[in-house]
Amino acid sequence: MKASATIDIDAPTEQVWAVISDVENWPVWTSSVRSIRRLDPGPLQVGARHRIKQPWLPTTTWIVTELIEGESFTWTATGPGISTSAQHRIEPAPTGSRAILSIDQKGILGQLLAYLMGDLTHRYLSLEATGLKRRAEQLAYQT
Repeated sequence: MKASATIDIDAPTEQVWAVISDVENWPVWTSSVRSIRRLDPGPLQVGARHRIKQPWLPTTTWIVTELIEGESFTWTATGPGISTSAQHRIEPAPTGSRAILSIDQKGILGQLLAYLMGDLTHRYLSLEATGLKRRAEQLAYQT
């Protein structure tokens, strides 16, 4: 299953990137995440691991697999019969920035979970997109 959410944000791409790449603070601006704990020292980088707790989902370790500084990062989580990849991309837009958040679930259990949890996945993507917009615009207006 593939799902995505796109939202325009009235803030510069640098501001939006600063918010979305500070993953440990996601619980401040989205109710789709209860906690994120960095398992490796240092900045967001390829290979960095993060343990994420979300409502209604098991605690999962995500590993950053791709990073284009200031533009996008992708992390993946795997388990028996499932592989999940989530991409977070920021690009310029006429009003400031555009965020594109997407998730792709594969594998035998991935297909089953996509069917059973599709509504939750879409809801979480929407919560993250609107929370990112609210937080980035709030910080942009403070400067």
